[in-house]
Amino acid sequence: MKASLLTLEQIIQATGGLHVFGEDAVYFDNVQTDSRLVKKNSLFVPLIGEKQDGHLYVPQSLEKGASVVFIAKSSFEKDGKFYSELSVKYPASVFIAVDNTLTALQKSAARYVEKFPSLIKVAVTGSSGKTTTKELIASVLRQKYRVVSNRGNLNSETGLPLSVFEITDEHEAGVFEMGMNRENEIGEISAVLKARIAVITNIGTAHIGKLGSREKIAEEKAKVFDWFNGNGTAIIPSGDDYEDFLKSKAGKNIIEYGFDCSEDVSVCEDEALFGSTICIGKEKAFLSLPGKYNAKNALAAVMTGRLLGLTDAEIARGIESLEPLSGRSEVLRGKYTIIKDCYNANPDSLEKALDFISAAKVSAKKILVLGDMLELGEDSVCEHTKAGVLASKSGASFCVFAGNEMKAAYEGIRKTAPEFDCAYVPGNSDESMEKIVSLLKEKLSEKDVILVKGSRGMALERVIEKLENAS
Repeated sequence: MKASLLTLEQIIQATGGLHVFGEDAVYFDNVQTDSRLVKKNSLFVPLIGEKQDGHLYVPQSLEKGASVVFIAKSSFEKDGKFYSELSVKYPASVFIAVDNTLTALQKSAARYVEKFPSLIKVAVTGSSGKTTTKELIASVLRQKYRVVSNRGNLNSETGLPLSVFEITDEHEAGVFEMGMNRENEIGEISAVLKARIAVITNIGTAHIGKLGSREKIAEEKAKVFDWFNGNGTAIIPSGDDYEDFLKSKAGKNIIEYGFDCSEDVSVCEDEALFGSTICIGKEKAFLSLPGKYNAKNALAAVMTGRLLGLTDAEIARGIESLEPLSGRSEVLRGKYTIIKDCYNANPDSLEKALDFISAAKVSAKKILVLGDMLELGEDSVCEHTKAGVLASKSGASFCVFAGNEMKAAYEGIRKTAPEFDCAYVPGNSDESMEKIVSLLKEKLSEKDVILVKGSRGMALERVIEKLENAS
């Protein structure tokens, strides 16, 4: 049996917790916050949310094989007898009482990362493009190093700590995406990883409803530099509105990336819907993701690879070996050409997608399905109205605005550009998706190009499924 991810002593030292029940030795080889995913030898961390308390599922986690359980001290003080009875029923399991279970998860994860002092630690954050950039960097670094990275976009206050527990002795580099939807979330998870290389994609308006302003967003993202201590390297997008601010926070080691930053790194050919060719010194790499915004993400990966000693040939091979990410600028070819971008939407990513559609040289019609951009707070009406204006100027022949927030886009266009052919479908029910498909069928011809973009909560991939099933 392999050693436990952490010893009891390491957990207690990291969390300041109390060992209340169970033996003095612990063994766990995986960490879970969802009781449905608990298996033999799990550390189960019950989180307390706005609507649910994970402590309700402690018995279920123990029954499924959890060998270690964190318990909030408040819950233990309230239900001490309940936990005592559980400890008698599951004598092989260890119970540790902590002040806050989320904080204990993060501090335990940070202690675990400390076990790998030679690991090259790369953090990726920004308002949009994080997952794509993370995957590009990981793909590049795999040409020289054994790499670990977040699965999907497990990048949050819980996702990042869970992700770092995937590190093993065999890994030489870790590439971890960091997201946020509240103040100081980047600060907390930066303290877990303590990255030595930090890549910023952009400073936009994603989650502005939670943070309040782009200035606050920039301040939050810059916390990824907090653990440099004079030794880290920041890789920053040239031309970003907050470039100078980020530089002021990053320290002395700064690398810029962008379309005009390097004489021998550039986008040398734009192949519209099908991707672009990146020139890296004397090498060329075909990037299968469409759009200038994805090409810029690739340039960040180029600079990261060069910093870490990869040859241009290795970097090119890494870019070309990237597999398209499901739901993120994924081009589906069939009766229609569908650009599936249903995983996320905010004003910045939507603007980039519409710029891409506008610039794409195709002989067929361009049609849009634009869903709600969520978590914009008091800026929602303004930003959705702007989205309508951008849609009307994109060269699209027809647009369906979908969801409750997109009503502002539709109503704004009806006043400012009544000639633009568009429709509005409220909500995100299956019936709403059926209505969208019905509207599209009235307009579509074979080979037309359809951009489908909206926040994850809209689940617009259902439109694509229904279109493909009907064609």
